[in-house]
Amino acid sequence: MTETRPIVDELQRFRLDGRVAVVTGGTGGIGSRLCEALAGVGAGVVVHGRDAARAVRLAERLQEGGAQAVAAVADVTRRDEADRLVDQAMTAFGRLDVIVNTVGGGAGTALYPAESYPEEEWDRIMDLNLRAALLPTQAAVRAMIAGGRGGRVLHFSSVRGQLGIDNGFSAYVAAKGALDALTRQQATEWAKHQITVNTISPTFVATEQAAGLLADEEFRAGLERRIPLRRIADTDDVVGAALLLCSDAASFITGQILTLDGGLTACQ
Repeated sequence: MTETRPIVDELQRFRLDGRVAVVTGGTGGIGSRLCEALAGVGAGVVVHGRDAARAVRLAERLQEGGAQAVAAVADVTRRDEADRLVDQAMTAFGRLDVIVNTVGGGAGTALYPAESYPEEEWDRIMDLNLRAALLPTQAAVRAMIAGGRGGRVLHFSSVRGQLGIDNGFSAYVAAKGALDALTRQQATEWAKHQITVNTISPTFVATEQAAGLLADEEFRAGLERRIPLRRIADTDDVVGAALLLCSDAASFITGQILTLDGGLTACQ
C-alpha cells in the first residue's frame, strides 16, 4: 500500500509565532509595511527608526493589534549604535531570529558624473546603503549564533545593483552591487549556523521617499512603459516575498537575490 501523508496546514510554515524580528528602517514606507506583516504572522517586532516618535507610534499601533512590539532608535551606520539596537532587542525579548534591513536610498540626492563623483557624497551614499546593512546584521547574527536556533537575514537592495543608469548614480549602484555580493558571502559563511541570507531587489516602490520622482507624470509613464506588468510596485507587493524569505518555508533558500521588478530586468 502507498503511504498516505496526513493533510497539514501548509501556511503554518510561513508563520513566525514565538520569533523576534528587527526591522531596520522600520518607520519607512517599506519597513513599516513589513513590521505590520511580520507582526501579522506572529513575530515580536523591534521597530527601528531615526525618528523616535514615529517608531513609538508604529510600535503602539502594532501592540493595539495584539502584537508584541517595541520601538528602538539608532544610527545603524555607527557600530556602537547598531550593537545597542540588538542589545535592546535581546533585553526586550530574550532572543533574535530575523533581521530585515530596509535602510537605504538617497540616490536622487547625490547625482554626479562618474568621472568627478565627490568623495564625501560617495561615502555618504555607501554608508546609507551598505554600512547600514552590514553593522546591524553583524550584531544580529552574533546573537543568532549564540542562541543556536539558526535565523534569517533579509537585505533590501535595488535593481540598480544589476543595471547601470546614465544618471549619475555611481555610489548608489556600487553600494547595491556590493550588497548583492555581500549577501552571497554572508550566506556562505553563516550556512553552518543554519542562518540564511537573502536579498530582495526591487525597482521603484510607491513610498513617501519615491513620491517626488513618481509625481513627475512623464517620468512615471516612462517607467511604467519599461515594466512589463505596466505599473509601479506598492508596499503590499513586497510582503509575500519578504515573509517567504523570513520563514521556515525558505529554509533551503540562501544566498539569493530575488528581483521584484514587474519583469523589468527580464527585458533589459
